[in-house]
Amino acid sequence: MFLALNGLIYFPSLTLISSDLSVSLQSVQLTITSSLVVAGLVPAFTGDMADNLGRRPVYLVMFSLMICANLGIALLPNMNGYIGLLVLRMLQSAGSSGMLGFAYGVLVDIAEVDERGGFVGVLLLMADVAASVGPVVGGGLTQLFGWRAIFWFLVILTGTHFIGMFLFFPETSQTLGNYTIDHKGWGIIYKSVWRIIQDKDRKAGKKLLTQAPRKLRLPNPLACLSILLHSKGSLTVVALNAVNSAVKAAMQAVLGAQCVKIYGLTYLQAGLIYIPSGLGGSLGAYAAGRFVDWNYNQWQAEMMARTGISSFDDKEGPPISATGVELPLERIRLRGLHLLSLFTVLGLVGFGLALEFRAHISIMLVLQLLMGASTAASFTLCGTLLTDLNPTKSATAQAADNMARCTSAAGAVAALQPLFASFRPARACVVYGSVAALCFPLGWLLERMGGSWRSQSAVKNRRMTQTAG
Repeated sequence: MFLALNGLIYFPSLTLISSDLSVSLQSVQLTITSSLVVAGLVPAFTGDMADNLGRRPVYLVMFSLMICANLGIALLPNMNGYIGLLVLRMLQSAGSSGMLGFAYGVLVDIAEVDERGGFVGVLLLMADVAASVGPVVGGGLTQLFGWRAIFWFLVILTGTHFIGMFLFFPETSQTLGNYTIDHKGWGIIYKSVWRIIQDKDRKAGKKLLTQAPRKLRLPNPLACLSILLHSKGSLTVVALNAVNSAVKAAMQAVLGAQCVKIYGLTYLQAGLIYIPSGLGGSLGAYAAGRFVDWNYNQWQAEMMARTGISSFDDKEGPPISATGVELPLERIRLRGLHLLSLFTVLGLVGFGLALEFRAHISIMLVLQLLMGASTAASFTLCGTLLTDLNPTKSATAQAADNMARCTSAAGAVAALQPLFASFRPARACVVYGSVAALCFPLGWLLERMGGSWRSQSAVKNRRMTQTAG
């Protein structure tokens, strides 16, 4: 939620910020590109940390970074303030960028494989709500109090979340959830304040049994890359998400620049035009999550009825029976992907035509609704599959996905200005539509080859384990 909110909430105020800080609009847009680059790199460290040190301590550190960054931006002076804005926006992005990956880690900790689609749908629904509400709040605050009010709002929001998490959020990792230390130790890192207060033994002053101290190690930024190098399926899923992220980021940036110029919108109106995309994304993510769970259960029931298998084991990886029968996970999770990709491509082309011919603003907003729904639903399908393929390293896998998504989004946003300067809006959007069309061969390849790729990876992992043993 915070990555989307931090990224979009100040889009309506870009022109005012450039005026106040006496820099060009392109310079202010550079803060978007730089924050996306940071958002792609930082999760390579934090994802591995969350899988090895636990979700709770990393969450608390990231919230602390966001609070400091938002406070710093809110206090920036107009004179020579641009460098501070650039640096603090990157710090803000560093704090928020790993949040989605941590959430996927918590999801694997608490949800079974036949429930994950619904959880992923709700998770992405919240991100899309933030993406649609953020620009409205940002536009309203800018119009009433100035752009710095946006960051005071974020200080309050991140601060209250930090307090709530510190007091009530426990460690959910299966390997760390029961990690306890006596009253002289550092149990507060892994146990919420509420749980400590409720702990009768601690109240009585008794010492608790402790597990062997967990070895601390430096985070390995290459851990997320190793997942991609050793799993062709994960690499293809990440490529799918990167394509959708690129076109979605580009279209959101177009809303903040081209639409304001073409339709002469106020700051508040510039924020309101993000609502259809966020609303479509919320509905698409939730509906896709429900569909993914329903489809999985239907496939499982049909397979069990046809083969006489009583159950599938899905604790350590993709679902497999005691007799070795495996569910076609890629076909199950990606059902409907091609139709969603078609909606995205058609929406992009239509959006470009609407801008070029100055069509009524309602047409442009309906197309945003369509693209928001299709891309969010695609993220839900792919996010669920990526989690299924990496159940023991879910946060690290999502870090790899986040790196690819943010890098592709940064490239798409960076290319936006020169592309629209060189071509008319329709042709520029056709270019992005061509990029979105890459989802068709990628999805087909994953459905056709995913099962054999998983088998090859399993054989390789067994050989590596035997060699190590």
